[in-house]
Amino acid sequence: MSKENELRVWHIPQIPGEPFHVSVESPQEAVKVLNILAEYDNFQFEQNIKPDYSNAAGLEVFEDGEWCEWYSEDGESIDEFAESEAG
Repeated sequence: MSKENELRVWHIPQIPGEPFHVSVESPQEAVKVLNILAEYDNFQFEQNIKPDYSNAAGLEVFEDGEWCEWYSEDGESIDEFAESEAG
């Protein structure tokens, strides 16, 4: 059972497709997981493991009994948050 404010990364390695989820403890951990997944997809493409791909990923938070996209207190998406953390 999911808990209020729980975080999870979602990733679809090939669109259309079903997402898989990875629980994370913080937005910073989510950024790391998302970067790893992106690097892995790119590695598979460069090594001709998959001929092409169209992926999607993000961070969700459990609020009021449902999963929804995460936004920081400043209204940043996880991508914007990652950019601001990078410098």
